Amino acid sequence: MSPAGLDECVRACAAHSGKLVGTLGRRRIELAEKLRQLLAVHAVTEQPSAPARAATLLRRATGPRSTVDGDLLDALLAVGNKALDCGYDDELKLALLITDTVLTHRKGSRAGWRLRARTLEALGDEAGTIDAYDRYLALTEDDGFGVAAKNAGLRIGRERGRQLLALLERETPGAAPFAAGPATDVWAQGLALHDLGDTAGAEARLVGALLAMARDTAVALPDLQEAIGHYLDLRIAAHSGDASTLRELVGLYAEMRRNRMRGPISDPVFGGVEWISLGEFRNKIAGKSICLIANSQSVGRSSLGREIDAYDLVVRFNSYRIDAPATGRRTDIHVSIHKHGFNWDQHVPIRLVFGGISGDWKYSLRNRLVPGAQTYLGDESLRWPLRNIGRIGASAWPAIPTSGFNMLWLLDFLDVSPKLDLIGFDFYESGAYRIQEAMKMPITSVHEYTSEKTWVMERAQSVTDTRISLR
Repeated sequence: MSPAGLDECVRACAAHSGKLVGTLGRRRIELAEKLRQLLAVHAVTEQPSAPARAATLLRRATGPRSTVDGDLLDALLAVGNKALDCGYDDELKLALLITDTVLTHRKGSRAGWRLRARTLEALGDEAGTIDAYDRYLALTEDDGFGVAAKNAGLRIGRERGRQLLALLERETPGAAPFAAGPATDVWAQGLALHDLGDTAGAEARLVGALLAMARDTAVALPDLQEAIGHYLDLRIAAHSGDASTLRELVGLYAEMRRNRMRGPISDPVFGGVEWISLGEFRNKIAGKSICLIANSQSVGRSSLGREIDAYDLVVRFNSYRIDAPATGRRTDIHVSIHKHGFNWDQHVPIRLVFGGISGDWKYSLRNRLVPGAQTYLGDESLRWPLRNIGRIGASAWPAIPTSGFNMLWLLDFLDVSPKLDLIGFDFYESGAYRIQEAMKMPITSVHEYTSEKTWVMERAQSVTDTRISLR
């Protein structure tokens, strides 16, 4: 990591903001807005009160500031995350500069280390990625993002890659003279010889080029991985005779790719979990009183614990926090968006995981589900209630529905509960009340809480300061 001053970083952000004027891409438009907010926050923090001006002048005379204001830190991280989402080289370099700046001033920033790891991963720096994730894990007790499993997968993938290259080096001794590079030229020579039918000459050069790429720290991991895949394609197409070595190479390559995509799975059958369908879920809740508990400060400041635990079923969401006098103790149904793993290690009778894209949803279950932490798990029929069960598309409901609204809509649709209450649902007007690891996460802007609130209030039968009753 290169130490970076705040002023240098802000200047880079301002320059990048200028480049985005008139941009049309959605992600870059979002980045431009976060840059605008950052520059506004920076402008405010750069205007000290009169008593502080002398200290400010002294600071400027002696060098860059040594601390970063909390609001400015959050604004920097927001820009970094949006830059990472863009995925282009310029934006990735900006995200990396931001992590350098944040971690120069806040070495213990969990969000800073995680952003750095994700950025380095996008840049193809595997060693740096693993190190940054290690630093993040050392600072957190609640691995809600599944970083430990991911980092374990990266380590296994790296080892499988080393084993694959070592096997190639052993079986192709003629590659040694070509391993000194330059890799690009040697690779091109190998492809040319392959096209001419010179299998032995091509093999030595192609393997030599792969070894040269692996030893060159400037070569990004995705480029090396793509080259190995290309080499194996050529070898499979030309193969004849004994396939034992080829099978081993392909197996190592598959293990390398799979583990880099996701961490190792301790139990591929999810600890004997029972999948529950829409109809089966309906039968589980029929005739029972249900309360849905919001992750809001109005719950955290309350003394509703006993009342909450008196319901037949207590539903909690995502990164819920338990403080028994205020929130109650029980969680009968945990509802979570698939993108985060908060509280997935807490045992519950039923866990429903929501997600809009089937493949991403399955990937998250495979990576984040904790075997034995749930008795029943919602299946594909319960994956995205508003859209898939209700057939309510983006034209009728443009915003992405929250986990809370998806669940409430589902319960209202099934209509089998004699009592259905929402507790603490003030749509974050009182602020968030979550486990500590999730408190820094912003209240996302992809949801449109006004529409959800309108829907709820149109169906409410009674409303108090803390409770909305729909049945």
